[in-house]
Amino acid sequence: MDYISTRNNSCKVNAAQAIVRGISRDSGLFVPENLPRLSPGDFMALLEMNYTGRAADILSRFLSGFTGEEIIAGAQAAYSSGKFGSGNPAPIVKLDGGVRMLELWHGPTCAFKDMALQLLPHLLTASARREADGKEVIILAATSGDTGKAALEGFKNVPGTRILVFYPHDGVSEVQKLQMTAQDGANVAVMGVYGNFDDSQTGVKNIFTDTDLNAKLAEKGMMFSSANSINWGRLAPQIVYYISAYLDLVNIGDISMGDRINVCVPTGNFGNILAAYYAREMGLPVGKLICASNENRVLADFLSSGTYDRRRELVMTTSPSMDILISSNLERLLFDLCGKDSEAVRSMMDDLSDKGTYTVPAAIKTRLDREFWGGFCTGADAMSAIKTTFEEQGYLMDTHTAVALDVHKRYIRETGDRTKTIIASTADPYKFAPSILTALTGQAGDEDEFVQIEKLHAITKRKVPVQIMELKDKPVRFNESVSKENLKSVLSFLF
Repeated sequence: MDYISTRNNSCKVNAAQAIVRGISRDSGLFVPENLPRLSPGDFMALLEMNYTGRAADILSRFLSGFTGEEIIAGAQAAYSSGKFGSGNPAPIVKLDGGVRMLELWHGPTCAFKDMALQLLPHLLTASARREADGKEVIILAATSGDTGKAALEGFKNVPGTRILVFYPHDGVSEVQKLQMTAQDGANVAVMGVYGNFDDSQTGVKNIFTDTDLNAKLAEKGMMFSSANSINWGRLAPQIVYYISAYLDLVNIGDISMGDRINVCVPTGNFGNILAAYYAREMGLPVGKLICASNENRVLADFLSSGTYDRRRELVMTTSPSMDILISSNLERLLFDLCGKDSEAVRSMMDDLSDKGTYTVPAAIKTRLDREFWGGFCTGADAMSAIKTTFEEQGYLMDTHTAVALDVHKRYIRETGDRTKTIIASTADPYKFAPSILTALTGQAGDEDEFVQIEKLHAITKRKVPVQIMELKDKPVRFNESVSKENLKSVLSFLF
């Protein structure tokens, strides 16, 4: 399988090159030239496997040139080493109303990003052995909260790599910030940005495509790569958990093989729901893809109108990982929907950069209407969903998952479609304890973060993850921040 750029479909690279480069030199994103298809026989074979086996099988279809031993070893190291506890790394919890919570946060950083970022280092180092000519790989990541810690944890002390994470100085929860700034590892660095996630993401993309900077790096025997979902090696593992979740529902008798389900995803950068879209294109019986936005409703507005418009003020919400106005992975969807017309995609992306907006052609809007449904949730409604769900069903969820549950209820009210639905549950509630505590008690606390965590535990009796509690006494290593205009200056340490 080869990969092509969304902004130049004549640019063709192999899987290892796509992963180690992270982003195309023309600023486009790498996508498979053709998606693999799963036959009914393939699904029946996968049904008998555990999560690790399913991951290795599905990823092997994308990773031409990798050996079977490399893929299996990577999947086992990511998912079978106790990093996700015992059993299934992505368990499902049944709720009322046909909702099936796919819990993706049982990994070392308590966020869904672990599902990909525990595997990416293995894919990237295997790719580097083939394509990096012995260069040291400098990994840059912009984070809206969870990617940063998951990437740092995945790449810490990985030979031949260094990783630098940029996060919005005032745009993450206190636990998210501590997880990053107290990170151990000899090859890691963290930098706050006086700006929002979009500023960080744009700055990182500009660094990746800076010809002079890349040339200087090459002279030093180094090269850039990405840990964000703009890297295909980050996105591909996310396809696995939607397929695996469907098979788990078949195995427990909740659905029969071939039954359609819906998938609802809280998303800001569009990567997590794009993975569900790709799973469907590979043959997974998915009906509607429900895109859940918070008050930064740029994706909900786009799916409704066909016009993407980032010309609005970013709202800081209680679901900070979704506080995004430039959804990078949407570019991959547009490329697919317009028949791999890279000129059309480049034109839209140029308009987004220059004018802050673009409108898709009518044919694409028709397909969006058929395959997606977008809605948004206010902070107050997310808080209400947290309280009601805990009181009525004993299930505690984080602020991002609450957005998805509320939007899913809105979808049912508007469409009447009660198809069983997998909701991607993206983070452990204790990562956002002050907001969860406020939702349950109606009172905003101003105590220390860990005092509020203890109060939340007292109310819910839910175990606090060790990896969160140990942050309380962990020393901060990284406490510097930089203006959004000066991200490149941070790289001076490389030279």
